[in-house]
Amino acid sequence: MRFFASFLYLFLVNPSYAHEVQVAVSANFSAPMKQISAAFQQATGHKVALSFGATAKFYAQIKNGAPFDILLAADQTTPEQLARAHLAIADSQFTYAIGKLVLWSATANRVDSQGAVLRKEDVEHIALASPQAPYGVAARQTLMALNLWDALSPKIVQGESIGQTYSFVASGNAEIGFVALSQVWQGGMNNQFKSGSAWIVPENLYAPLRQDAILLKSGADNPGARALLAYLKSDTARKIIRSYGYTFL
Repeated sequence: MRFFASFLYLFLVNPSYAHEVQVAVSANFSAPMKQISAAFQQATGHKVALSFGATAKFYAQIKNGAPFDILLAADQTTPEQLARAHLAIADSQFTYAIGKLVLWSATANRVDSQGAVLRKEDVEHIALASPQAPYGVAARQTLMALNLWDALSPKIVQGESIGQTYSFVASGNAEIGFVALSQVWQGGMNNQFKSGSAWIVPENLYAPLRQDAILLKSGADNPGARALLAYLKSDTARKIIRSYGYTFL
């Protein structure tokens, strides 16, 4: 499959006919997508314009006619909804990554390796993404699985997106928070956190964070968009994605 994907994107590429691709990218995937788009542009000649934000906001924008060619969502449901609304090409949908949830603090040694910090009384603010955000859903599922939801609800500071949730913790407005591993992981081959302290939440505490890509109706005739989707399945792209802590089906 990956060989076919590599062949396809090369087949679709012709430097004489380079296209610009407008991509709506879930905030948790910002860092890897910047690297992937740079590699894709160098390899193909196509240009990529990236917009980062909350999947739910992109859904509303696309329904209102935003001219994106591709959506890289933080879930599977949003692409499916767009396909049912005839705003996306159903058979183009695939899972490009499976995300991981992490409890993080910008302060070193604040979060322990078992997440016991959640039970400490000196924690006054815990940041979670909105219930409309997949990582917010996963965070709530985690707290419920740990039987901590009711006790910690008064301490929760809710971010509109996983990007805003990260900002709450990074700025110190919340001592700890549930964010995407990719936001705090070093990337590359370092296999370490960029800063602070963290607990990678066991995956049995929340439903799998399957993140799907889909070709939108406005990008159906854009060879660059189809080439980029194929490139996301290539070994080069998957190596970058894996380096940020994501896994695959």
